Amino acid sequence: MAKRLDVTDVDIYYGSFKAVEGVTLGIEPRTVTALIGPSGCGKSTVLRTLNRMHEVIPGGRVEGRVTLDGQDLYAADVDPVAVRRTIGMVFQRPNPFPTMTIFDNVVAGLRLNGVKHKATLDEVAERSLRGANLWEEVKDRLDKPGAGLSGGQQQRLCIARAIAVEPRVLLMDEPCSALDPISTLAIEDLIETLKAAYTIVIVTHNMQQAARVSDRTAFFNLKATGQPGRLVEVGPTKTIFNAPTEKATEDYISGRFG
Repeated sequence: MAKRLDVTDVDIYYGSFKAVEGVTLGIEPRTVTALIGPSGCGKSTVLRTLNRMHEVIPGGRVEGRVTLDGQDLYAADVDPVAVRRTIGMVFQRPNPFPTMTIFDNVVAGLRLNGVKHKATLDEVAERSLRGANLWEEVKDRLDKPGAGLSGGQQQRLCIARAIAVEPRVLLMDEPCSALDPISTLAIEDLIETLKAAYTIVIVTHNMQQAARVSDRTAFFNLKATGQPGRLVEVGPTKTIFNAPTEKATEDYISGRFG
């Protein structure tokens, strides 16, 4: 199967410090790929590299090649803002725009792209909120502040905002780490539904979550503090969890370190 995202021999830097080295990773369409590994091994750094969010950090730069459906995302003529529209992101903590209503949060990206037609905005808002499994809970209070929702609802609102612009890929950086168990299960169920339409890459510290939601798992590690993170192995999630090739992977998944 053709790769939706293809990462080839990528090194990632913060200034002169090499944070991650030598990552080669292919991600297929309409799958969920989990990035796992101990803190500081570069999982979130790799995730941010996929939509050029890494460059927002001073000194952040990438060497190597990252492609989306064959297009080099780091080519000189590629607009990073356009990349981030095509590859959406949901962050660790829910971050609805605090001064905006629920409705305005969802359609913010469309308005930024110049969409003003009310019927279009209404249609996209409902479709996106339904897609995030939030419509029934908020349909009667779309004019209320998004920040007034519960934590789990806020995170689903952020997912609705991300899918409103119809990205090809959805990145999730520990999307459940700030949520209670019930909200976490709601997000996991949603991920399972969303992968029918989107390619999803998720960073998680929760091994059970990675096992539940992902089709493929990539394990990252670092040899020592201050050394670059590296991709140890990647494969079908069942294989990585039940019969990993590398001892470091087995040790991490079994809880012997990390």
